[in-house]
Amino acid sequence: MSYNCVVLVKQVPDTKRITGRAMNDDGTVNRAALPAVFNPEDLNALELALDIKDCYGGRVTVITMGLPAATTVLREALYRGADEAILVTDRRCAASDTLATSYILSCAVSKLDYDIILCGRQAIDGDTAQVGPQIAEKLGITQVTYLERVIELKGRVMVARRNMGNGWQEVRTALPVLVTVIDEANEPRVAAAKRLMKYKDAATRAELESGGDGELRCKVLTDKGLLIRQWGLDDLGADLSWCGREGSPTKVHRIQSVVLEAKESKVVEAAPAGISAMVHELIDDHTIG
Repeated sequence: MSYNCVVLVKQVPDTKRITGRAMNDDGTVNRAALPAVFNPEDLNALELALDIKDCYGGRVTVITMGLPAATTVLREALYRGADEAILVTDRRCAASDTLATSYILSCAVSKLDYDIILCGRQAIDGDTAQVGPQIAEKLGITQVTYLERVIELKGRVMVARRNMGNGWQEVRTALPVLVTVIDEANEPRVAAAKRLMKYKDAATRAELESGGDGELRCKVLTDKGLLIRQWGLDDLGADLSWCGREGSPTKVHRIQSVVLEAKESKVVEAAPAGISAMVHELIDDHTIG
């Protein structure tokens, strides 16, 4: 039996390069101040979907919500083995919190034929781990969070192992199901050279229209099967009161920049005697036992 997987991915700011300009005054992320990357655990979710496709057959569809520039992660997903990519982009999505984001994405997913929905456990720009479970709630399907491994897929039943932090739990669930995947689940594959050459020119209508001769370029890519599907809120039939800033109850009260500074420091000689003295000092201070 084959399975259709939908993978929800996100282009996120590289939080390893945080600067003082990382946040706007209204509490939203200043995405222009940081380089954008593929959210790490979403790559693990994509890898799991591709593994399921390799073992059982089916299709892998990847969806992201964001500005037209977010098409970059969709191309990366196509390079790795995804069959189809969809960009959800609309100015009215701006400033969506997790509640609004999960609503918009649930509208997009509901337009597709799916058996398994896969997300990364959480995005590195928010660290809330809320969007996946909220989508499952809105779609009315089972959710399995912190998924570490799929033990068995047979018919319409999945057996999976969840990481509980200090142990693990084996669960059995009927499909359809939404799973959130942790980074320990697998090692994401690299882009395949043949697929990179095939999809390097894949683009959305928004990208093509910004460069002039949009209609002609769209037709050319459509004929080649390289036009990435693009949906706005009207295409999804979304209730605008649940989208963007209006549909986001989360408000940032205050932003505080925390700078950690050492009050005093001590140089330790890079030799056995210096290290031994440091260890004894830490023991005397009861820092270590």
